[in-house]
Amino acid sequence: MERSFMKKTMNIFFCALLGAAVLIGGCSDNNKAEAVKEQKTAAAAQKDASLSGARNTPIVAAAKKVGPAVVGITNKAYVRDIFNRVQLTERGTGSGVIYDKSGLIATNNHVVEGASEIIVSLTDGRSVKGKVLGADAATDLAVVKIDENNLPVADFGDSSTLQVGEPAIAIGNPLGLEFRGSVTAGVISALNRSIQLGERKFDLIQTDAAINPGNSGGPIFNEKNEVVGVTVSKLSNADNMGFGIRVEALRKLLEFVEAADRTAFQVQCDSCDELISEEEEFCPSCGEKLPEGIFKEREPSSLSTFCERAIREMGVNPILARDGYDSWTFHKGSSEVRIFVYENTYLFAVSPINLLPKKEVERVLDYILSEDFSPYKLGIEGRQIYIAYRVHLSDITDASEDEILTNLVNLALKADEMDNMMVEEFGCEFSEYSKHED
Repeated sequence: MERSFMKKTMNIFFCALLGAAVLIGGCSDNNKAEAVKEQKTAAAAQKDASLSGARNTPIVAAAKKVGPAVVGITNKAYVRDIFNRVQLTERGTGSGVIYDKSGLIATNNHVVEGASEIIVSLTDGRSVKGKVLGADAATDLAVVKIDENNLPVADFGDSSTLQVGEPAIAIGNPLGLEFRGSVTAGVISALNRSIQLGERKFDLIQTDAAINPGNSGGPIFNEKNEVVGVTVSKLSNADNMGFGIRVEALRKLLEFVEAADRTAFQVQCDSCDELISEEEEFCPSCGEKLPEGIFKEREPSSLSTFCERAIREMGVNPILARDGYDSWTFHKGSSEVRIFVYENTYLFAVSPINLLPKKEVERVLDYILSEDFSPYKLGIEGRQIYIAYRVHLSDITDASEDEILTNLVNLALKADEMDNMMVEEFGCEFSEYSKHED
């Protein structure tokens, strides 16, 4: 009995020890698993932190901070085709950088030179019309204004402190808007490079950051995300040799633009087409001697007076519509209207009214071909439908003046009427130049 009791007691004791061992062993395994888990979490966090640090480079910072301020600029001009028709044609694209939230943009003069129309493409996907406020062919710089507010801007730095070897970052639209916002990086390769571009020599900074056609007018940044140069060109026969204009040269143009009277009539140089607002003996851009007495003729000509009378009868302030000498751009209702003198020969009034529909285009074409729009002409460029009126300057006489003025006024009214009708009747789209409620 005693032996049996002792045996049971030993068995119970043994089982208790075994259970405790199992319990203790189980706790040990759990602690080990938890420790391993914590180690893995810590390692992952350390890896993420390291990866985040590696990604947070000056190039990434520039792309995030300054990239939204870089825009695309499309240069369009009226040219005469083989059928003697005037067509608004795209001449090329470049880049620019917003430096003032009110819509002031710095770019190259050669990007906007000779443009009848400038389209600025913003990073948010919008395309808006721009206007050249100032240009300097001698430095190949220009300032463009768009009617937008609260835009992202880039800060200007000091290019006089640049050193060879420090980082250089370029943002722009190489080879066109298809590659908008491209970021390339390198270093400042050299300073004070004297480069012949066309007929002029420029003092430029050199960089090995990739530069291609379409980058022109875009900014070059330092590692502080400050603009230190404006991209101007690359050598066609060499790789990794791009050039930029020092930002200090740009500051002088900005001062001129800020001081200029933007509503005043300006004198246009016959040699380089530069608009000059101050009396000068020689053109400040190309050096061409200006005709004597040209600034004494700054009062509107008889033709300007005639055109502005027509614009006033449309209910538009002609002063605010002035887009240069003998050139006006304004909206009548939803339609944009442009009145300008072409090659000192013709007076044109043009309105880009609608875009062709994506379906059932034949109905629109049949309408355009079958209807009589006299004295106006309807034309198509790409998808853009426009209505135009042309009259030879020699045909504007005392006898015809009233009729021509009426035709100018009615073109604006007809354009405003047609853009809505063509949307409702034919499924056309409003033009990007139209003002309308979505």
